[in-house]
Amino acid sequence: MATTVAAEAKFDLTLTEEQQLVQRTAREWSRDRLLPIAAEIDEQGAVPRALVREMGQLGFMGIDVPERWGGAGLDMVSYVLVMEEVNRACASTGVVLGSHVSLATAPLARYGTDAQKERSLIRLAKGEWLGCFALSEPASGSDAASMRATARRDGEAWVLNGTKNFITNGAFADLTVVFAQADPEKRHKGIVAFAVEKGAPGFTVGKLEKKLGIRGSDTAQLHFTDVRVPDDQRLGAVGEGFAVALWTLDGGRIGIAAQAVGIARACLEDSLAYAKERHAFGQRIADFQAIQAKLADMATEIDAARLLVWRAASMRDRGERHSAAAATAKLFASDVAVRAARECVQIFGGYGYLQDYPAERHYRDAKITEIYEGTSEIMQLVIAKEMLGDASA
Repeated sequence: MATTVAAEAKFDLTLTEEQQLVQRTAREWSRDRLLPIAAEIDEQGAVPRALVREMGQLGFMGIDVPERWGGAGLDMVSYVLVMEEVNRACASTGVVLGSHVSLATAPLARYGTDAQKERSLIRLAKGEWLGCFALSEPASGSDAASMRATARRDGEAWVLNGTKNFITNGAFADLTVVFAQADPEKRHKGIVAFAVEKGAPGFTVGKLEKKLGIRGSDTAQLHFTDVRVPDDQRLGAVGEGFAVALWTLDGGRIGIAAQAVGIARACLEDSLAYAKERHAFGQRIADFQAIQAKLADMATEIDAARLLVWRAASMRDRGERHSAAAATAKLFASDVAVRAARECVQIFGGYGYLQDYPAERHYRDAKITEIYEGTSEIMQLVIAKEMLGDASA
């Protein structure tokens, strides 16, 4: 009998002292260092590398990486707590952090050899290196199994050719987790994953995209032209690349869901502050029931989204199957973020349409959470397949 996704899953809502400390540290740092310059980061289109180094010093860049490999050795719940706080202040910085942690350090920590971890993971976890994840291509986004990038075995190395699209951190990453097809006839079972370092001959950065939101993070096209990659830079077994990508994306979706909660919370907190200050018809607009209803709905939906994120994170921490839980969290939280952003602009009124106020930035930043690391429509498919008992979901 089909059941609701992860209906039997149980988790403790009480944060440990360590998790509370992580949350408090992230909140204070984000409030003091990020929030004052969030608009500037958006306008200038760049997150200062100094901020990335600071996040490394705080342990955020390797938060769930074992201490042996330079990380903080904390859990996924701690990671989503950090993600919410950082994204409440600046979604551009949030996606730089999220792409690095969820999509670069995570697969290296799980699938990398000790030699690979010694060479790369320690630097990534400390924030000395920045990482990115190259799966999407110009002709294949959601249908990753149709990728055209190729990997040809040549002795003790592989030769990579192809183009990757929409790569967050792509322009500045020191290490790229890249996927290529070694056997097209096998489709997803022929894909291989590699850890490719910046500066490899034939590996170049192409077009930098101009975006609606999260403008402070770079989104680049990456080109691979006869790039020779030693076999010892392969992640996982030959043909295991698609499984590496799916496992990585499950964690990435939890991170994006936490990002969406952070953006939605920014919308609520900024709307609440503005509603208390703005007067119309002789009273605060916060005293109007129409505004109160909007604020109440935002608060309720954000709490619900946060609980879904925490559930998915705790399931991953316990080593449980969590693909559908991650998809559920991302689907709902991203929808909540977009609605909260729309209501935020509405509450600010005409000022919400101006760059002098944060509402329009939240509105632009929120939309991408419904698209990257799996569109909302793909999330629905993942959830439905789990409900129908499709083990390949």
